[in-house]
Amino acid sequence: MKKILIVDDEPNIVMSLEYTFKKNNFEVFIARDGQEALDILKNHFPDVIILDVMMPRVDGYATLEQIKKDERLQHCKIIFLSAKNKEQDIEKGLSLGADLYMIKPFSLKKLVEQVKILIE
Repeated sequence: MKKILIVDDEPNIVMSLEYTFKKNNFEVFIARDGQEALDILKNHFPDVIILDVMMPRVDGYATLEQIKKDERLQHCKIIFLSAKNKEQDIEKGLSLGADLYMIKPFSLKKLVEQVKILIE
């Protein structure tokens, strides 16, 4: 079973993503900020991490920088899912090593398709 970590501080987004990915046979982990995500990643190695940018404590960019330093997480596909839609935000996310940058509001169906493409 493929594993996915959803990192977002918006409860409605977390709930809809969790439901959708469980329905698509993923084991789902949830973190509500970057620090919680990094704590989870000490013991779990998901195939995909969906990461918000604007979060309390540790933002998505700083979280990704930490993820990239961990050799055990090199296989992880990273998708930024953010309301930050300026060209410089997107470029920053991709330059830090994200595989994809999707803008909120987003299509759940398209997100699931993109995740499946990334992990095949």
